[in-house]
Amino acid sequence: MRLWLVVALIAVTISPLFIMRLVALNNIEVQLRTRRGNELSNYALILSNQIVRSNYLKGENKEIVHADMNQSASMYNGRILIIDKQYNIVKDTYSTLDGLTSISQETVQAMNGESIKKYNKEDGMLELAVPITTEDKKEVLGVILFYSSVLDIQKTCDSIGRSFNGITTALVGLCILLSLIIANLFTKPLKRVANSIDRMAEGHFDEEIHLRGFSEIRLISDSFNTMLGKMQKVENSRQEFVSNVSHELKTPITSIKVLADSLNMQENVPNEVYKEFMQDIVVEIDRENQIINDLLALVKMDKSVAELNISAVNVNDMLEMILKRLRPIAAKRNIELVFESFRQVTAECDEVKLNLAFTNLVENGIKYNVAGGWVKVSLDADHKYFYVKVTDSGIGIPKEYQDQIFERFYRVDKARSRETGGTGLGLAITKNIILMHNGAIKVLSKEDEGSTFVVRIPLRHIQEGLNGGVKNEKK
Repeated sequence: MRLWLVVALIAVTISPLFIMRLVALNNIEVQLRTRRGNELSNYALILSNQIVRSNYLKGENKEIVHADMNQSASMYNGRILIIDKQYNIVKDTYSTLDGLTSISQETVQAMNGESIKKYNKEDGMLELAVPITTEDKKEVLGVILFYSSVLDIQKTCDSIGRSFNGITTALVGLCILLSLIIANLFTKPLKRVANSIDRMAEGHFDEEIHLRGFSEIRLISDSFNTMLGKMQKVENSRQEFVSNVSHELKTPITSIKVLADSLNMQENVPNEVYKEFMQDIVVEIDRENQIINDLLALVKMDKSVAELNISAVNVNDMLEMILKRLRPIAAKRNIELVFESFRQVTAECDEVKLNLAFTNLVENGIKYNVAGGWVKVSLDADHKYFYVKVTDSGIGIPKEYQDQIFERFYRVDKARSRETGGTGLGLAITKNIILMHNGAIKVLSKEDEGSTFVVRIPLRHIQEGLNGGVKNEKK
């Protein structure tokens, strides 16, 4: 990137210099030739008036006119010819064509009263043909031909060009240096980001970067540090999850081993003790099986939303069935289950998965309740979403723990959770199921005053593509 940036900067800065050099030198040369041409025209006009007033063409004052012609021809590095009305060359400052005849195109045009001025690029000469007229401009008496070399102009332009080349070379060097500095300023922060990404690939998530410079660079730095923080949190969560899984799976196995060792160490164990120990072992095996099933369920929830089995579901009937199934469990603790429906709701969803999610919420309301309490489930809907609210009269959740209850294996009261048979995965599974349905869940709770879980799910299921946009909508 730095190489391309340097090349681009050099091209952008140097190209105008060369274009300007070509245009400037050409303009200078044109202006100098134009000025020379104007000077020659003015002198030719003066010489014409001098010739007429001094009666030069009649043979008078020749020495004075010739001296002036020779001086002017020498000054302009040129040649002057005076031609009379009969096309005879009266005077040639080179003294080689005196007395000869000149019937060139320029001479004929000038005899007709036209003034001719042109630049002969091949010979490097400015050529003028000016008519010699009477003072009243009514009669052409002859023609002045003036040839002037512009080699001195070309030499002047070449000298300017060499000076310009020196300046251009210095500017090119300066541009290259500045381009390297600017490219380095732009790419150095990106190089630091690349190095940090390499460090992240090696498993280091604790190195924030602080870039200085343009606001866009600082924005990259802030965004990168935000991403780094989230990845650090994910890594910590992963490590904690692995640790919790290991602990949760090991705990029942440890209990089973202790029970089995106790039986093996005793001789002539009574059948009653033996049965009691075996029942405890069965309880621990069931607990292990429940943890494994919940883990498998959680893994399935982490997969693509394409695995949802979408169908039109009567949400009222589904919630009533859940409460009917859980009433025997609630009755053991004298907990009342209440269902309140404000309208009939039919939604496009995965009935099996949502059944599991709402079952988890109601079961938690029962488990973490007080004896003789209640759990209330309400259902409502608008034109776009349906809402399920699960409220209980239980022990509540301290405010500082409410953001963590949806994490895997997280328990506010670990001792109570184990007593009630919880694995710490129920709310994590519930949240994943709701997110798979493009829904949302939030909790409102006060300690010792109960909890309320509010779930919002779209009535029509919209499947999202890999880029997060809408992929298709079930009709």
